[in-house]
Amino acid sequence: MDFELARRNMVASQVRTNEVTDPLVIDAIGEVPREKFLPAARQSLAYVDEDLEVATGRWLMEPMVAARLLQLADVQRTDHVLVLPCGTGYIAAVLAHMAGSIVAAEEDGPTKESAAKLLAELGADTVAVVSASVAEGCPGQAPYDVIVFDGAVSEIPEGIQQQLADGGRLVAVVQTGPVGRATLIQRTGDAFGRRTEFDASVPLLPEFSAKPAFVF
Repeated sequence: MDFELARRNMVASQVRTNEVTDPLVIDAIGEVPREKFLPAARQSLAYVDEDLEVATGRWLMEPMVAARLLQLADVQRTDHVLVLPCGTGYIAAVLAHMAGSIVAAEEDGPTKESAAKLLAELGADTVAVVSASVAEGCPGQAPYDVIVFDGAVSEIPEGIQQQLADGGRLVAVVQTGPVGRATLIQRTGDAFGRRTEFDASVPLLPEFSAKPAFVF
């Protein structure tokens, strides 16, 4: 399979045609070999327009959704970014072409080690893959200019919002019903503004699934 051609076609037909206009996002997605982040037996699926499971509770988001989320985050070349979770490292690899430094948190040991090895092989030396509780973020390396959730959440924890720098942006697909909403939170001093941008169907991250209600 010609993966380079498939990647160009993905950018042309799935990214550019879906309101993604930020050249930083388009160029970064066009640079990263998405197939490398899938098991060998599934690499031929790397450029389809759907979510792909890469490990238990970890997914490659549909290319269009990933691109639009990164555009919503308004990533700048000097930004310090947190990715939750790292998974196999795809979003972190894309951000390595966009931002100044990236912290990618992963609590599953084998997944973390695999991601760190792959990112090193790809020369993504601005990415630090760290062992951390995904549900708590990584406060030790805060504040962050951008926080990206690589998967859907039922809610955005207050403790993770507090890890934003003044002027920082957090993007996530928030799903409380059948359809999720791409959501931007921006910090200004101690205040947090919030707005929704577009519908998106993304698998829920197990660390951020809704807690079952207590029944008497």
